[in-house]
Amino acid sequence: MSHRPAATAALLGLLVAAVAGGLLLGAVPISPGDVWGSLWTPAGEPATRTIIRSIRLPRVIAGLLTGASLGVSGVMFQALLRNPLAEPYLLGVSSGAAFGAVVALTMLGGAAGPVPLAGFALAGALIAIGIVFRAARVVGTVDTRVLILAGVVVSAFFGAGVMLLLALARADEVRSAVLWTMGSLEGIGWPAIWLLAATTAGSLAVGSGLARHLNALALGEDAAAHLGTNVELVKRTTYLVASGAAAVAVSVAGVIGFVGLVVPHAVRMIWGVDHRSLVPLTALGGAAVLVIADALAQSIARPLVLPVGVVTALVGVPLFLVLLRRSSV
Repeated sequence: MSHRPAATAALLGLLVAAVAGGLLLGAVPISPGDVWGSLWTPAGEPATRTIIRSIRLPRVIAGLLTGASLGVSGVMFQALLRNPLAEPYLLGVSSGAAFGAVVALTMLGGAAGPVPLAGFALAGALIAIGIVFRAARVVGTVDTRVLILAGVVVSAFFGAGVMLLLALARADEVRSAVLWTMGSLEGIGWPAIWLLAATTAGSLAVGSGLARHLNALALGEDAAAHLGTNVELVKRTTYLVASGAAAVAVSVAGVIGFVGLVVPHAVRMIWGVDHRSLVPLTALGGAAVLVIADALAQSIARPLVLPVGVVTALVGVPLFLVLLRRSSV
């Protein structure tokens, strides 16, 4: 217990450092003084002000919101399925979104701008969510075992649809689709950021409000019911809110893996399994991790910008193996 305040302070410091790094690092190096001046004063070079205010600041805010949303979604799914290895894309959200995005890229072609592309991806994700939820309803209840199986089947179905569309698509459409599936925070506009802000705040509020019931659910559904939890209502709410948060995140930023898996696992190892602290701290951790990963994606191969999903996978896989090893000894 004594290490938790220090760990919380370290997490907040990491978040501040992530924001600073996201504003400082990029294809064009900018000094801290120029960044500060561009944010808070009207002075400075117009080009620098444009880079900071119109490109990097929206990108950092989008990264904070997307990372927080994926983190909250991951911890809610892990509580619902009572499995610390669950993650936001387990139940077909990413494959449904990918199918919608590929449909937009192949049908609309050059007209598939960021807004139509995100709209098609969100529609595909929501369709996948609806199918999985409907399949998992057994005699008025949501069976979590059927939920997982339905998610795997729906994911395979939409994955096959993506491969079929790519097999029939032109080379430039295939390249655009592949890049989209790698995840990116580039070009996310303020309308998408406001949508991310609303869904992130909503999922964080619901997850925090359900924290006591998620703690009870970890003991098993029968035990949770004896403790006064409306198990079916909690399961349905958790699934729909966590899926919705992941759907919006993936429709805006593409498929960014391992944030919703590794961050909740790491936070749980440090702060424990109480969802009253686990949910908000996971949101902070997810926000910091994704912004740091995006800063690395912009600076590793400068002036090229790597897809942020590639960075999260390259860093997340060995880190998660280390966490698994530490949790098993």
